[in-house]
Amino acid sequence: MQFTTPVNIQHSRHEISYDDRILMIGSCFTKNISGKLLESYFRVATNPFGILYNPASIARCIEVILDNTPVSELPIVCHNGLWHSMLHHGDFSRADRQEAEAAFRRSIEEGRKALSEASVVIVTFGTAWVYETDGEIAGNCHKLPQDRFVRRRLTAEEIVTEWSGLLRHPLLKDKHFIFTVSPIRHIKDGLHENQLSKATLLLAIDKLTGSQVHKFATYFPSYEILIDELRDYRFFAEDMVHPSSVAVDYIWKRFSDTYFSAQTKQEMQPLHKLYCDLHHRPLHPDTEEYKRFREQTIEKARALSKKYPWISEELV
Repeated sequence: MQFTTPVNIQHSRHEISYDDRILMIGSCFTKNISGKLLESYFRVATNPFGILYNPASIARCIEVILDNTPVSELPIVCHNGLWHSMLHHGDFSRADRQEAEAAFRRSIEEGRKALSEASVVIVTFGTAWVYETDGEIAGNCHKLPQDRFVRRRLTAEEIVTEWSGLLRHPLLKDKHFIFTVSPIRHIKDGLHENQLSKATLLLAIDKLTGSQVHKFATYFPSYEILIDELRDYRFFAEDMVHPSSVAVDYIWKRFSDTYFSAQTKQEMQPLHKLYCDLHHRPLHPDTEEYKRFREQTIEKARALSKKYPWISEELV
C-alpha cells in the first residue's frame, strides 16, 4: 500500500560532479543543502551577503557582485548603534562604520570570486513579500522602524523580468542555474499570504526554466517534496515551520538522485566517511585507541587529497 504521493523528478541532463564549483544563494533552506554538500567535500560557497529571502534582493546581490559595485554606492544606514547595509544580513553589521564597510567590501570580493569560479549556481527563493524603503527593496530590515517600509508582494512578472535580464549576462550564460522554492513557511505573513507568495515564486520559476532565457536553468521541487510528498507535521521541526533533520535528509537524497551520476555517488562514499571521521568528537580523546584512529584518518585524508586537493585544507 502506498502511503505517500511521491514527486516525480526526472534525472537532470546537467549533472553535478566533483569537477564543479558551486555557489548557493538565497533563503535559510540554502544552508541545509550546502551543509550536505560540504559534508561530502563538494566545493561550495554559500550566501556571500548572508541569508536573503526574496528574488529581488537575491538578484540585486548578484548584480552588485557582477558589477563590483563600490561600497559607497550601497544603501548603508546607522540604527541602534550599528552600521548596516540594506543588502546584507545583520552578520555583516558593525558598530564602527569603517569596519562595517570593510566587511561589506570583503563580501563583494568573495562573492565575485565565488561566482566567477562557479559552474553551478543554486538559487533558493523564500518569499515574494518584500519591504521597500527609499525606493529600494531591502534584503534585511535590521529592525528599523516599520513605518520606514512599504510592504508588498512581488508579481511573477516582476520576478521574471528581473531574472531574465540577469540570466542573459555574459558571465552567467554558461553556468548551470538550479532554482528551488524553500519549503519553509513564512507564517508571520499569514498562512494564506504565504501560499500566495509561494505560488508567485513557483509561477516565476516555471517561466524562467521553461523559456529560452537560459539554456542551463532547471527546477528542483524541494517545496513540493516537503509539502506534498512528506505532508505530515512529523517532518517539521518543533516550530512547525522549518523542516526536520529527517526531512532535510530525504530532500538531500532526492537532490542527489536528481543531479549526481552513479560515479559521483560512488566518489561521495569515502569522502563523506572521511568528513565524519575528521569531525568525530570522542568521549575520551586522550586514549591510545583514539590517537591511532586519528592518525589513520589523517592518512586517509592525505591519500584522498591527491585526487581532491582541497581536502588538504582540513589538515592545516
